[in-house]
Amino acid sequence: MSTGSIRTIILPLLLIFITANFVFSPLEAQNTIPIEEENFIKTEPLTKKIYYFSITGYSSSPDETDDTPWITAYNTLTKDGIVASNDLPFGTKIKIPQLFGDKIFVVEDRLNERIRGVIDIWFPSKESALNFGIYYNVLVEVLE
Repeated sequence: MSTGSIRTIILPLLLIFITANFVFSPLEAQNTIPIEEENFIKTEPLTKKIYYFSITGYSSSPDETDDTPWITAYNTLTKDGIVASNDLPFGTKIKIPQLFGDKIFVVEDRLNERIRGVIDIWFPSKESALNFGIYYNVLVEVLE
């Protein structure tokens, strides 16, 4: 074999060997690309807590409430975003997407103890509560 034919065979093989070790070495990859958990995308659980309720409206009118119409059962002042429910614990955050999109409501009030399956949304006036009306079998998403 001549020197030229050895070079044409050996040099390409040597080049392939060196390149393969440099590019595909697992140790090199571990040392040069640190993987940290913080870099991964964190996703929310795919399951949602959803329930169906009748949705009504109420106001701080004395004929609709007890003797402290502006104070909720949770001992806070009534304000936009407050709902009353006997089925969900105080402080529960909910969405009613069909009626209010992404608006978040908080359970801070109660209804008459015999009423179940209803979420009562606080309105600033009796007229606005009456105009809201009643909606049956509305999907409610429980956030917390």
